[in-house]
Amino acid sequence: MAQYEMTLFWIAVACYGIAAICYIFGLLARKEALFNCALSIVVVGFCGNLGSVVLRWIAGGVPPFIAISESLASGVLIAVFVFLIAQFVVRNLEAAGVLVMPVCFILLGWAGTLMKGIGSTMPPALQSTWLWTHIFAATIGFSCVLFAAALGFLFLLKENQSGGVYEKLPGLQRLDELGYRFISGGFVFLGLMMVSGALWSNQVKGNYWNWDPVEVWSLISWLVYGIYLHLRITMGWRNRRLAIYALSAVVVMIISYWGIPFVSENFHTGFRIEH
Repeated sequence: MAQYEMTLFWIAVACYGIAAICYIFGLLARKEALFNCALSIVVVGFCGNLGSVVLRWIAGGVPPFIAISESLASGVLIAVFVFLIAQFVVRNLEAAGVLVMPVCFILLGWAGTLMKGIGSTMPPALQSTWLWTHIFAATIGFSCVLFAAALGFLFLLKENQSGGVYEKLPGLQRLDELGYRFISGGFVFLGLMMVSGALWSNQVKGNYWNWDPVEVWSLISWLVYGIYLHLRITMGWRNRRLAIYALSAVVVMIISYWGIPFVSENFHTGFRIEH
């Protein structure tokens, strides 16, 4: 089963990489046909990504999001799922793949370099309902703000370009509004991530907040998006400034979500499954 899992995993990596190239060249050449081709490739990659995650879960009998490589693979899976759903809910957003798919390709490829054996036991600290809520909220929150960053990128492109695929993009006001909605959703889910994480921490360690680096950076990320909402709702910011803000903020989110757990030994990394 491990062989099938890894085959599907690398198929997903390859598909995401090819799709990313198609999206980029589609934008540069202003060829909508390349976007359509890329979307089909993303669907194939998503199926491979999903299959590898499911097979790993079945083989190990434990949730496939405990090790950093598993967290990356599962997080990318949800991000691509949100991207695909958005394609069918909102028309003419194919070009969002120009940002979403390169990020997903890099993160999933990184996961492949970190992949280890399948976990066989689950520590008591991870056997909590709050863990599921925590992971679900974190992945949905990240997916929302990543897509919002892609919308911000499209806003900046459409503002300075015309003709071809740019004409088919939603209007600037529509892109601005969609970015706001996705960040609002991401803000709610990131808040749920922190609350469920605090309850989980109290269940395991007897206190709600430990000031470990992941907790601190999660709070920073949440506040960054809280500031975005404050700037829009209270200060009246719109359009270009918020598009740039959304692009910058997602970098903080990526560092918080995967970078800090990778380099820091703390509560989160201290309870990894032994392989």
